[in-house]
Amino acid sequence: MIPAIILFASTYVLMLAFSKYRPYIALASGLIFVISGMLPLGQIIGSIDFNVILMIAGTMGLVALFTDSKMPALLADLIMEKVPNIMWAAVALSLFSGVVSAFVDNVATVLMVAPIALAICKKLNTNPVPFIIAIAVSSNLQGAATLIGDTTAIMLGSALDMSFLEFFWYQGKLSIFFAVELGAVVSALILLYLFRKEKEPIPKTTTRTEVTDLVPTVLLVATLLLLIAASFIPKKPDTTNGLICCALLVIGLVRTFIKTKKWSCIISPLKEIDFTTIGILVGLFLMIGGISAQGVIDAAAGLLAKAGGGNIFVLYTIVVWASVLISAFIDNIPYVATMIPVIASLAATLGVDPTPLYFGLLSGATLGGNCTPIGASANITGIGILRKEGYDVKNKDFFKIGIPFTLSAIIPAYIYIWLVYGI
Repeated sequence: MIPAIILFASTYVLMLAFSKYRPYIALASGLIFVISGMLPLGQIIGSIDFNVILMIAGTMGLVALFTDSKMPALLADLIMEKVPNIMWAAVALSLFSGVVSAFVDNVATVLMVAPIALAICKKLNTNPVPFIIAIAVSSNLQGAATLIGDTTAIMLGSALDMSFLEFFWYQGKLSIFFAVELGAVVSALILLYLFRKEKEPIPKTTTRTEVTDLVPTVLLVATLLLLIAASFIPKKPDTTNGLICCALLVIGLVRTFIKTKKWSCIISPLKEIDFTTIGILVGLFLMIGGISAQGVIDAAAGLLAKAGGGNIFVLYTIVVWASVLISAFIDNIPYVATMIPVIASLAATLGVDPTPLYFGLLSGATLGGNCTPIGASANITGIGILRKEGYDVKNKDFFKIGIPFTLSAIIPAYIYIWLVYGI
């Protein structure tokens, strides 16, 4: 277990220190986990989340078609007509990504909203880095708001046999949706403060960008609707969402080829798939699979469970803030999967209602990824988009938005959940 912890910690330090080489560092570390036997060969495939990989590839290709159609530029024009300055444009896009993310995977949300932000920034000749970071962290925030907002929410809903509506009203009380939205309101105020200097007025134009093709927009909306619909299908294949995204990309590419009769129109969108981001994620999946196989996550969960000493409030506090800290560095899916049965057993032993512990776990683990640029797939995806546009995102750029955003979102949720379900 100790070698796995050392390798894992060293990898994250190197990834934070040498941001330009993250894909190579992550893949090299994953390879070491495999070669050393810390990740058994039989667990390699199971460690890689192919659903996320397929979603990224399919949605990136669709977004390339979407961007070529000029629709993001038109949406950018519409937003610029309604907001007075750059500050409000950034906050409006962040809130919009949060709303979408309550119903669609966070990575897909970032991929859909980012082109609009890039189009606005190009028109205004302003730096898109803080825009994309704000969109990514906002999408992570709303993942816990509904049953279908994030994989961890689906896992908890399944464990507690919660329906879609019980995320709004549970045990005769306002449910976790309202804890998340309370955090969203406070974090929106934080974003207003962080962007307070961006008061440059947005020039109003009398002409709007003309969209050249509506089909990519239809395909992207269809992706959104199908992802929502698929979330209600019980016992569906793990790669369902990814296959939906890739299938619609294929439809878009075939339709484009029929229309243009040019192979370049197929190759160009495929070139927009960011294999660097995919490489980082594959490396991280292998690393996390390795430390899981070595019992690191189980041991961490066990320590959290024992640390409360029988006091439910202390235990709740530890679960929330430890979840924030741990999820800042590792994928929250295996962590939440491990902690759900631990909390169930602990609550039964203490004879207490596990609801505040479960909700604290979900909120802390969902928001913790916002603390670091490599703490969540949405963050990695957003940074990958910026890198393809020629922007180097430094750690301080991310921390400046991610850390205050996380604290402003989790503190209200932490207080709300305890007041409603803990007392």
